[in-house]
Amino acid sequence: MKNSRFARTAGWLALPCLVAAGLLAWYVTHEPSSRLENEQLAVADIDPALVARGEYVARLSDCVACHSVPGGAPFAGGLEMATPLGAIHATNVTPDRETGIGGYSLTEFDRAVRQGIAPGGRRLYPAMPYPSYAKLSEDDVRALYAFFMKGVAPVRQANIPSAIPWPLNMRWPIALWNGVFADTTPYVVKPAEDELWNRGAYIVQGAGHCGSCHTPRGLAFNEKALDESGSPFLAGALLDGWYAPSLRDDHNTGLGRWSEPEIVQFLKTGRNKHTVVFGSMTEAFNNSTQFMSDEDLAAIARYLKSLPGDSKRDGPPWQYRAESAADLLDMPGAHTYVTRCASCHGMEGKGQAEWMPPVAGATSALAEESASAINITLNGSQRIVAAGVPDAYRMPAFREQLSDQQIAEVLTFVRSMWGNQSGAVDAQAASKLREHTDPASSSPIILQMR
Repeated sequence: MKNSRFARTAGWLALPCLVAAGLLAWYVTHEPSSRLENEQLAVADIDPALVARGEYVARLSDCVACHSVPGGAPFAGGLEMATPLGAIHATNVTPDRETGIGGYSLTEFDRAVRQGIAPGGRRLYPAMPYPSYAKLSEDDVRALYAFFMKGVAPVRQANIPSAIPWPLNMRWPIALWNGVFADTTPYVVKPAEDELWNRGAYIVQGAGHCGSCHTPRGLAFNEKALDESGSPFLAGALLDGWYAPSLRDDHNTGLGRWSEPEIVQFLKTGRNKHTVVFGSMTEAFNNSTQFMSDEDLAAIARYLKSLPGDSKRDGPPWQYRAESAADLLDMPGAHTYVTRCASCHGMEGKGQAEWMPPVAGATSALAEESASAINITLNGSQRIVAAGVPDAYRMPAFREQLSDQQIAEVLTFVRSMWGNQSGAVDAQAASKLREHTDPASSSPIILQMR
């Protein structure tokens, strides 16, 4: 009797379990519809004007930086990208039909770019910023497709398999991740805001995918917010050994002391009175922001300056405190600063105009996270190229000249001087980054897209 009752109970339970398993299998393998589902765009009929527009959208999206390697053909893939699960490599997105995307239809291209789904239902890792590209308009996706199919030279270069071990390399769970964390809705104009603000929001949230670096991530490696409706959006995040600072109106660690023209100047020339491009932002400048129109840069500045800061997170506003490092040589790190750093950054920490950035009030000296300060001291800065001219000045690497303890002491000194008020730097943090990072190349990484 008991066995019979158990069998009936198990039978009733099995049915919903089978249904649930079937629905799960369908959900993680089906290819959702594209907004361009019924459109055809024959490569032979593509208008050169559409190709040119697509090239600009590709610059806005900085496609070339991730899908290329120094010395390699543009968009042929191969760039290694570190993830918490293991290394993956950017793929070949040239129009080669065997190793690239030459066989993609417009619909398949749209699914890959805006939904992270390759032909056949293969899910792309979210290192491809499709949660941001989802906001792209249909017109911009068509233009991108035209550019990649007709404006990029095909390159036969096989893709490098990822180094993520099984079972972590199974792709079907990405479908569930997408369902929870990824948006699939193109950007919707906010009627309460003007045209310039909306254009800036579209670029920052979508093509520019600024949140991929500057927004903190949750336990599932998801961006904690995808637009200004969430306070974590662009509030600063640690990524790949660099701290991408806040792009909100935070006085200390963000853009609170920057005017809109100063934001435009930084994105256009790579420098302003506050800082000079360095770290991961160098490639974004070299290959993307400097090519944007003045109107689009103004739109970005307008939007970013509208994002409120958080005084509780950011701390009391920084105020410059006049003092000279030469008068404080008894402090740990002061002698190193005077002999290694002051010739460029000044005894008073003010730098030299727009060529040598100040360390007084620098974001890296005010942020609690010290990764950027350590990384650039260890490895130096990659050379920037503005309007085709390589910069004559760059931060040298002190990897061979300074020990981990010396780096910790000099950075602790900088982070406590001239009104800077962030925490001390630990030698173990310098040691860890020394082990996992490499010196910046003196050769600028700037790629011609065609």
